[in-house]
Amino acid sequence: MATAATPPPQTSHTVTVRGVPPLRPGEGHTFFLRRLHSLTGIIPIGAFLLEHLLSNFEAVNGPLAYGLQVKFLNSLPLVRVLEWLFIFIPLAYHALYGVYIAVRGRNNVNVYPWAGNWMYVSQRITGIIALIYIAQHVWRQRFSGVDLPNHPGAAFHKVQVELSNPWMLAFYIVAMIATCWHFAYGVWLFCAKWGITPGPKARKRFAYVCAAFGTILCIMGLWSIYAFVGPQYQNAPADVLPTQPPAIVQPLAAQ
Repeated sequence: MATAATPPPQTSHTVTVRGVPPLRPGEGHTFFLRRLHSLTGIIPIGAFLLEHLLSNFEAVNGPLAYGLQVKFLNSLPLVRVLEWLFIFIPLAYHALYGVYIAVRGRNNVNVYPWAGNWMYVSQRITGIIALIYIAQHVWRQRFSGVDLPNHPGAAFHKVQVELSNPWMLAFYIVAMIATCWHFAYGVWLFCAKWGITPGPKARKRFAYVCAAFGTILCIMGLWSIYAFVGPQYQNAPADVLPTQPPAIVQPLAAQ
């Protein structure tokens, strides 16, 4: 009895596409770059932010006190080398890599409206605002107009003129709040990533500390802004430390 031949089994050609392997701690360059980004946000940029807020707070004491503070900072040894090595270069890296993270990140708070997601989004937004603020502030106050390193007495008047524009004043207020938020939450993230605050309880408690810390910094910053635009020091002199004649700076030799 004839039987039907069994057809040969059909073979399917399956193409396997390899995905991107997960990044584990200590592997690849991303881990190092992110850790460096986190570290530069605290040292030296965070330290410079604290110094800058404290120096600006001298504006509360008037144009002369503010001018003397600017003069002191610009008289430090190797101040230009320190400025580039510990401010401009780390700030450029932190800002550019922060923008890279923000562009590649996904905003899914509309799907997962959790507190952590909102904090992630707020950190990206405040970082962009802080970047725009710092870039224009450094350009206007450091590299354009009156040369403050050589004319520190003009610092108060220069800031006062800039803040006389109501749009610029509003931008400074928003940027001050955003910058203080970004730094305070950055401190919290740094301690969590680097294992300084292990465990949910430690991180929750430290969150209150960072919130109080950021609030104090923000109040100091806004108070400094008010010192420039408030009624107490209106129409400050263009230079409270005018250049002195050589005979005063360096007394003439005895005849």
